[in-house]
Amino acid sequence: MQTIIALAPLVSHRLCLAPPPFPRHRLLCRRAPSIRLPSHRSSTTSFRLLSSFAASRDSEMATEDGQDPRIPKIASSIRVIPDFPKPGIMFHDITTLLLDTEAFKDTIDLFVERYKGKGISVVAGVEARGFIFGPPIALAIGAKFVPMRKPKKLPGKVISEEYSLEYGTDKIEMHVGAVEPGERAIIIDDLIATGGTLSAAVRLLERVGVKIVECACVIELPECKGREKLGETPLFILISSA
Repeated sequence: MQTIIALAPLVSHRLCLAPPPFPRHRLLCRRAPSIRLPSHRSSTTSFRLLSSFAASRDSEMATEDGQDPRIPKIASSIRVIPDFPKPGIMFHDITTLLLDTEAFKDTIDLFVERYKGKGISVVAGVEARGFIFGPPIALAIGAKFVPMRKPKKLPGKVISEEYSLEYGTDKIEMHVGAVEPGERAIIIDDLIATGGTLSAAVRLLERVGVKIVECACVIELPECKGREKLGETPLFILISSA
């Protein structure tokens, strides 16, 4: 059963095991959402659907979008796989959304409609699923796409930002010169759970003088409290996992 709601501000990351932060297993949370079992998918989570916004530092980005009929279709195309990659984890799989051309197009269109004409020159995508959603959004709004990568993946000179994991630290990196001070950016990822990687991406861009207009994710796992790590940075999401 799905309910459609319009929600307020949000924030970032992808994995939630109590207590956060945790290693990055994309789109997952130990606390299981409601599940139903349709015939064509292994399992589909119960989602709260929303067109969400944050009480933003940029008033243009903080207006309520209201309910959108495309969002239920997007939500129904995402499946949840229990006990992956380990027992107790509910893995939110967006690959089934990518197989649904209508749902995938609607997802991109919703972001494009939100950001087109807002003077955004940078779409920064967080590895790896931010690389799926970021480039088509960047092309549609006339912005450049900047990959935010894990260590030792970029060949040129890089700038990096460290963030905490449960047992240690990790880094996110981007090429030196990929962005310029004063540019306006959005940061794209598929999911926000504990928010560690997304908040590191925010810090990295702000260090070089970029204005973060908003972070944007397809899904939020609100019980993981990732938005708290984003501080004042606005977060826009389409779907909140119930």
